Amino acid sequence: MDDIVDLVSRSDDELRALITQLEAEERDISRRRRILQGKLDILRAELVMRLQRAHSEGEAAIDAVDVDALSRILAGRVPDAAAGESHAAATGEQPAAAAGDEPAGEEPASDEGTREA
Repeated sequence: MDDIVDLVSRSDDELRALITQLEAEERDISRRRRILQGKLDILRAELVMRLQRAHSEGEAAIDAVDVDALSRILAGRVPDAAAGESHAAATGEQPAAAAGDEPAGEEPASDEGTREA
């Protein structure tokens, strides 16, 4: 960002080089975002498949913890870390890590907030 502050003193060639550098950085960020989105899509599809399988085997697609969380959301109370912990306590799962806390290639520890029927 400091490169942009001092634009007046830069030559045309320096400005072009900076544009080229920032365009390359933008392409890299965009590529990483697409890869991350693909991983999220795969994980969500796996959760949906598991829920559908569980539902076809007679299990409920949602549980009391899901209903409670939805009720809080609809009442305007945003779920917080405590909500994740209460879900974990009720289901025996580990609370979900914050975005970016997990090593690449590992699945999230919880499916809270991603359940689809």
